[in-house]
Amino acid sequence: MPIVLKNKDTLIYQDFIFKCSIGKKGLSKRKVEGDYKTPIGIYSLDKLYYRSDRIKKPKTKLKCIPIKKYMVWCNDVKSKKNYNKLTNIKQKVRYEKMYRFDGKYNLLIPIKYNFLKPKPGKGSAIFLHITKNFKPTAGCIAIKESDFLILLRLINKKTKIIIK
Repeated sequence: MPIVLKNKDTLIYQDFIFKCSIGKKGLSKRKVEGDYKTPIGIYSLDKLYYRSDRIKKPKTKLKCIPIKKYMVWCNDVKSKKNYNKLTNIKQKVRYEKMYRFDGKYNLLIPIKYNFLKPKPGKGSAIFLHITKNFKPTAGCIAIKESDFLILLRLINKKTKIIIK
């Protein structure tokens, strides 16, 4: 059973309806780096990354990886090697910090958009992550922490997300 983005503020999984926020400029079939749009399509989910210093390991069937201070997600269109991949802060590339102070990435799951053979410039760091205020994102999908924890108990590594 897939997770479905029904509209810009509703994410559905089975009988559960979660309030969410998406990219500031809506949805797009032609996502580009930095366009503030959430990519339309059907995608697999990656592992769960979580801040073990803030949250105990959640109950989930997903593989769980604690976020460390050096962990970053490359969004540098000039880096073919690292683009749209987890890397470390020592790399000389533009990146999105995973170890954030605002709590948005206390729990996050990369959505496998532009993932297996990433094309630089086509969009990176598209995550399902936490929000406290439902403000629009830079292209991710955000839900509140309590809903994220419910969702984690229900999904597994075969779960897909449909963004339409």
